[in-house]
Amino acid sequence: MHISELETPALLIDLDRMESNLCRVALYAKEHGLRLRPHTKTHKIPAIGRKQIELGAAGLTVAKVGEAEVMLSSGTPDLLVAYPVIGASKLRRLMEVARKTRVTVALDSVEAARQLSEAATAGGVTVGVLAEADVGMGRCGVPLGEELVALARGIARLPHLELEGVAFYPGHIRSPKEENRPLMEQLEADVKKIVEDFRVAGLPLRILSAGSTPLLFQSHIFAGITEIRPGTYVFMDKNCVRAGVAAWEDCAVSILTTVVSNARPGYVMVDGGSKTFSSDRLSGSSEVTFGHVVEAPEAVFYNMNEEHGYLDVRPCGRELRIGERLRIVPNHVCVAMNLHEQVYGVRGDEVEQVWRVEGRGKLQ
Repeated sequence: MHISELETPALLIDLDRMESNLCRVALYAKEHGLRLRPHTKTHKIPAIGRKQIELGAAGLTVAKVGEAEVMLSSGTPDLLVAYPVIGASKLRRLMEVARKTRVTVALDSVEAARQLSEAATAGGVTVGVLAEADVGMGRCGVPLGEELVALARGIARLPHLELEGVAFYPGHIRSPKEENRPLMEQLEADVKKIVEDFRVAGLPLRILSAGSTPLLFQSHIFAGITEIRPGTYVFMDKNCVRAGVAAWEDCAVSILTTVVSNARPGYVMVDGGSKTFSSDRLSGSSEVTFGHVVEAPEAVFYNMNEEHGYLDVRPCGRELRIGERLRIVPNHVCVAMNLHEQVYGVRGDEVEQVWRVEGRGKLQ
């Protein structure tokens, strides 16, 4: 099928670019002795997870039990749930997953660990656990030092749990650019502290797991990190380009839209709005834009309603005709993927794959 036959809006995955991104990160992890357990929150497609495993990933990462259930069909030998699992029903479902593949959970409270332990004991399985540390994001995770050591000790005492180490997410560092050098130096010190504190306490630290695509290719400079779990790298997006970790040529996802109105001189409407792209602004920026228009890079995608995308095309120096098709790279690809029931893998202008986004909407 030629992409001209697709109805719009349609999310396109450039297979050559995606495969290049996957291979590049797999090679980086291998060269630096890092365990790769990529987060599937970006692609949400078991077939892509299977490709990551084939290229050397040790396992996959998810946030919710529903995502873990979906990713079982990837054939992954290992699943990390990088989110505290709370509640008897969710834990029973997770134990069913743990009967089919190795499961590890990242959590930040003894109460969450106790619930997990009770479920694992009742289910007759052993679950790995990573104590989650807060290194500056201010989201989940306990402070370094006594609180993290106490959490790890509490986990280690519980039956049917295996303390494997520590996880953290440095999402507050949005790029490796020079202005973030102090934050990166602090993170380096934090990693060293975790390693030393666990050594002194006699606690196991088989895994020290770090996330985030923005710092992906700096992971090896933080001595002690053994695992990385990037997600966005599979596709990249406008945020990644702005952060300096990708070029436009690395962005594997674009959303194909059609110009449906040019009634207002200098402006056009495309048939994709917040239900197609999401309303996420650029990370850490005041710039009002919702994506990069591939065929008209000077155009400004400045506003959205549910079904309407507003483009200011005055800087383009040409008129955009009704019916003209435009590919737009979203600001934040993870959320955009979650809005589409199916997506199209393309090489050049030919559709090679049609994938259902099996992990979309798996909030529980």
